[in-house]
Amino acid sequence: MKTRTVLFFITMLLLASQAMSGQATSAVTDVISSAISERNYTNTPVTDQQLETILRCGVKAPSAVNAQPWKFTVIKDESAMKEIIKDVVPGNVLIVVSGLAPQKEGAGTPDFDCGLAAENMFIAAHGLGLGARIYGSPARNINYNKEAYQIPEGYNAIVVLRVGNVGNGVDAVSSASPRKDYNEVVNFMK
Repeated sequence: MKTRTVLFFITMLLLASQAMSGQATSAVTDVISSAISERNYTNTPVTDQQLETILRCGVKAPSAVNAQPWKFTVIKDESAMKEIIKDVVPGNVLIVVSGLAPQKEGAGTPDFDCGLAAENMFIAAHGLGLGARIYGSPARNINYNKEAYQIPEGYNAIVVLRVGNVGNGVDAVSSASPRKDYNEVVNFMK
């Protein structure tokens, strides 16, 4: 036990030293900085282990007053997926993020909270070396036919997360529109 404690403190000292010298990097910030919303996927299937990790990251998302107003519906059936997103390929997985339907005005922020859960899963997918894309428009069509997609009663589909493996040739230039410049979107109050 003492050896583990010593190794832990040595590791913490090294990390603190790197942070103070500006050399520290974070796997999370690296993933966020490099993630794109891929459009081109391979037929290589997402594994059950990868899917479980992604879903567990969604469950850990923050929410207003920790209400966790979401349900995740996993769709692997190719014909059902194609009804939602036309260019889906075998091996992809769709995760429908549904939010608790608001009961009254000011009853929380389920849409926002579901967006946070979707973002957590998006980042998790990229951290696992997968591609991911968040869609908003398909949620409306899913809500017209909730029973077919097994959306839980009292919930509305908010967004759909597509997860899959991407080919080596997929990059930000071929797969996504360019990002706005930092200075174009960041204001500092004076």
